[in-house]
Formats: sequence, structure tokens, C-alpha cells
Amino acid sequence: MITFGCLCFLRPVGNLNHVIQVACGDQHSIALTQDGKVFTWGQNSSGQLGLGEREPSTLSPQPVKSLSGIPLAQITAGGDHSFALSLSGAVFGWGKNSAGQLGLGDTIDRPAPAPVDCLNLKKTVAVSCGGEHTAVLTKGGFVFTFGSGRYGQLGHNSLRNELRPRLVAEFWGAKVTQIACGRNHTLAFVGSFKNIYSFGHGEQGQLGNGVKMDQSVPLPVHLPQVLNIESGKWLNDSNLGKVTQTLDDDIINRWISDCDSKSWKTIQKEITKTFSSASCLNGSFLDKRRDKHYQTSLKHSGLDLSFAQLAFQKLAKKNKVEDVVQRILLPSLSKDPIGVEGLRVYLIIPELLRVLRKQQRGMDITEAFAAAILRLNPDKLQGGGITDEFYLLGLLCGKALYNQCVLNLCFPLALFKKLLGLTTTLDDLKELSPTEASGLQNVLDEDDELVEAMDLVFMYKGQELIPNGEEVPVTMVNRKKYVDLYVDMKLNKSVQIQFAVFERGFHKGFPIQAWRMFLPVELMTLLQGDDNYEWDKLRENANYQGYRPTDDIIQNFWSVFTEFSEEEKKKFLTFLTGTDRLPRGRSLSKLQMQITSLGSTDADEYYPKAQTCSVTLCLPNYSSIDTLQEKLLHAITHCDVFGDA
Repeated sequence: MITFGCLCFLRPVGNLNHVIQVACGDQHSIALTQDGKVFTWGQNSSGQLGLGEREPSTLSPQPVKSLSGIPLAQITAGGDHSFALSLSGAVFGWGKNSAGQLGLGDTIDRPAPAPVDCLNLKKTVAVSCGGEHTAVLTKGGFVFTFGSGRYGQLGHNSLRNELRPRLVAEFWGAKVTQIACGRNHTLAFVGSFKNIYSFGHGEQGQLGNGVKMDQSVPLPVHLPQVLNIESGKWLNDSNLGKVTQTLDDDIINRWISDCDSKSWKTIQKEITKTFSSASCLNGSFLDKRRDKHYQTSLKHSGLDLSFAQLAFQKLAKKNKVEDVVQRILLPSLSKDPIGVEGLRVYLIIPELLRVLRKQQRGMDITEAFAAAILRLNPDKLQGGGITDEFYLLGLLCGKALYNQCVLNLCFPLALFKKLLGLTTTLDDLKELSPTEASGLQNVLDEDDELVEAMDLVFMYKGQELIPNGEEVPVTMVNRKKYVDLYVDMKLNKSVQIQFAVFERGFHKGFPIQAWRMFLPVELMTLLQGDDNYEWDKLRENANYQGYRPTDDIIQNFWSVFTEFSEEEKKKFLTFLTGTDRLPRGRSLSKLQMQITSLGSTDADEYYPKAQTCSVTLCLPNYSSIDTLQEKLLHAITHCDVFGDA
């Protein structure tokens, strides 16, 4: 990767390797690497680098972490805005938006990639950016433009700005095959006609129409006969994989057919590349049949999971895939994925786990996968409403339960009763809201005079529990009915929309009905794990690397750990494994912890670290037990910083 300085000297840019695409804006640059990472550098005055809130401009390439895991087909840059396009046709924009050039329906700048939801399911295959406008091409040959229309560069026969993508009606019936934006003008190529159309600013003759005038509708450019214009071809199903980091069906079929042959070693590099990158893995199993990968949404993954399972059945015979997924892929997953595009890998990994489980393997990957799910932050998903988050939460809970993963999430027992179709009661409300439940219990327990003195009516937070409930007082006769209706409103009716969405996601993640055999408390324990701790077993099964059990540092560590409170021991378990809960039926006696030397000369300057995937504690050789206690307590209290995975 090189760039030109002002004196035209070639100079390498940072440590970028295997770059497959580059794009330049007015004062910023973007690069896409073969393993699916996006890097940006330059001016960030309007968020055009996509690095997040209040991030400064930078002279060296920085990763756009929120796009991690999304298989990209294209990157492009405008004046002060940027776009990325996924293999499934999802469009993400960020940066300056003063004229609506991000297509998000407003004029607010975006410091990080935001999905252009109105382009979903449009089968977008190309994006081109001008100074303050953007053009999008779909597989069907339709062109959508948005942003500044000051010079007619949007092609809508007006000079008005468009805040959302608008179809260029002049191309109706003519299949456009390529688009390109200049600063204030746009070109489109219709392959079947072998014609180029131009519109927008023409003061310097850039429209090719022979005059220096602006035009607000697409008109053909009259080319000299000596030019040989070949048929324009852009991104489509046959060549999408060639311009991205993902592997096409031929290579995956080669994996499957060659797994047991002597040529296995010749394709190990391809397997490592794919299974160590979420974006590569995500893109490799897209469902290309009848364009299903373009249908990605909350209800459709866009993946061919049956093909993924077939590939895993062959590949799981080799330990290479298992090792790469556990050691590299899972720790790299982002906790803040952008919408459903970044979540598909969470649907692919369970297919591998299902295959490994049949071979009595995969427990380590299962735990690492659970840790990755725990890191997810559904509240920060962009482009989705509250129902999207409940669907995601239900999907992850179903997937985790199906694959015997533990999620350390504090769900009330009432949720599991509702999943099983059982009636919720006042006792369930006591767990969720003790104070509120205590007040209702008083209504049931007090005598007649005190109940009337409470001056209650059949209302719940401004909603009538029965017709004309505001006029119906609560008495000794009807108080049981009042409490039952109040609990039903609180635990059922007031959350029925959210629960229905959660339940739909849960059934998607756990598609068979085997879970219905459990009681609610059993189902809760299966998902959230046991809390039956046998702390002494942790020491009995510990292994050591670089240390011996008799070393002072090890003896000091166990002395400190023994003196920990119960809460501190749970924090240590979270620091070590990613959760303070244990899979049902799996005690600490089956957890093989490893303590390894951190290998630092100035040990007292460092904190312990944890590798949750391998249940490893990296412990510096501290000079005293007091220093060990101080450093360890600090680390387990701030485990988001000191835990590696």
C-alpha cells in the first residue's frame, strides 16, 4: 500500500497489508484489506473516518471496528463522507450529512457507520460518492440518488436536496450497469445501449454534451466513433466474491472434497484465513440461490446454513478449524455489531458446535462462544427499534440454550413460566419488584377498614383494569380480583409486544420443542447456569506453566484467593471465564484452570490478565503477597480491561 506525497515520492502507508480496495475523499482515505478490515485516516472534522464520537483526525490508518465481521464488497468516499457496501447489499454511511448525502432522512453528521435502512432489500451492488451527493446502483439496473441537488446532479429534474434515496425515473426501462460521481455531476452507463448518460454541473464541460451548462436530467453523451466501449459490468452474483475477501463456492467445495486427501495441507492457509475472520466466515456461507443473500433482515439471515453444516462435517475431522475459531475468531468478535449484518456469525458458529458435539468435542468453543454472546451490547445496535433488540435477545437465548451455553443474564423466573405457557402470580412479581409486590400483599392481608382507607381503584398506571375501573373502588370483596388483574397487567399485558418478539427470536434460536419438558426453574438454570460453588476444587485441578505448585507466587496466590469474600471469588471467576455461573451439572471440579507466568522483568508494574477461552490466568511474579493482592483485586474489579476474551 503506497501513497503519493506532494513531490510525487512513493511512500508506504502504515502497516497495511493485503489491501484489495482503496478510496479517497477530499481530505481522508479508506482501505479495505483481504481479511475484511476497513482502515481510515486523514481529516475527521465531520466524522468521515467512522471511528466514533469525538475521535480526532489521524495521520495513520485506524480500524473502523464497528464494521468488523461484515463481509464487504465495496468501499467508497465522497468529499467528507464515506460508504461501505456488504455482499448482501447492506449500505452503511458515515461522515458529513449537511445535504442528506448519507440518505438517512436528516442532515445530522454521523461519526460512525450507520445502516441506510431504506435501501434494504433493494439488492444494491454499487455505491458512488460525489462531493455532497451519493448514487446507488441496484442489481436490477435501477439508480437511486440523494444528497445535494444544487446543480441537478441527482437527475430528478430539480435542484432540490434529497434526504433519502430517490429513484432516478429517467432510467426507467433502461438497465444501468455502472455509475460514477464527480464532485457535482453524475455519470451512468447503460450496457445494452452502450450509452453514457450525464447530469449535474457542467461549467467545465464535464458532462460531455458540448456546452458548459448544468443539466438536471440524464442525457446521453455523444461519443466519437473511434472509441470502443465494451459492455459495462459491475458487481453481480458471479463476481462479487472476486473483489472481496470472501471465498466463493468453488473453494468451499474444494475444502469438502479435499479434506481427506493428500492436498489438505495445500488449503490450510485458506481455511485459517476464513475461519479467523468473522467477515470472511460470514461471507463464505451466504445463500446465493435466487438472490437470498440480498434478503437479509431480522427474519431472514441470508445464510445457507445447511451448506455450512455440510462443510463443517468434513472440516471438523481436522483440529485446525476448532483451534482457529477458539483462539482467533471468537475473541475478535465485536461487542457492538451494526444491525443484523454483523450478527450472522452468531448463527454460523452453532452449526460448527452441533457437529463437534456429536464427536464429544467443542466444550471449549461452546464456552468461548457464550463469552462472545455475553459481550454483545444489544442496546447499541444501530438502525433497529426496541422490538429488534428483544428479538435479538430471544434469538441469542435460544441459541445459547440449544448449544448448552451459559448466559449470565438475570432473567426473572416469570419469563420462563411465560415461555412454557404457565400462569404468572404475585410470587413472580415479588422476585421482579419486591416493593410493588409487598404493597399488593398488604391489600390481601389487611382488614376491611384499612383496605377501604387505601382508597384504591381498578387502575394500573393510568390504565383501567376493568371497564370504568377509575370509578370502581377496591374492597374486601373484590381485592383478590384487583391483585390478580394488577399482576396480569404488570407481567403480561404491559409487555405483550416485547415478549412476543422475544419469544419469536427464542423459537428461532431453539427450533425444536425439547425444552418444553423442563420446569421453569430447570429451564432458568440451564440457561443461566448453577451457582453451586466448590472453591477448593479450583485449586485441586489447577495446572501451571512457568511456575511450580511450590513456588512462593503460587502459594501466595492461593492464600489471597482463600481470603477473598464470596463476591470477590465470583468476580475472579468472571475474570477467568467470562461468567460467574457454571453450566448445569458441571462443577468447579471439572474446570481446569491454568496459571502461567506473564514473563515480565518488572512484575510489580503489571496486572494479571486472563484468557477466558482457555481458562488461563497470566500471573506476574510479584515481589510480595501484598502487591499480588492489590493487583489481583484491581484486575478482577475491572475485568473488561484485563480480560483478553
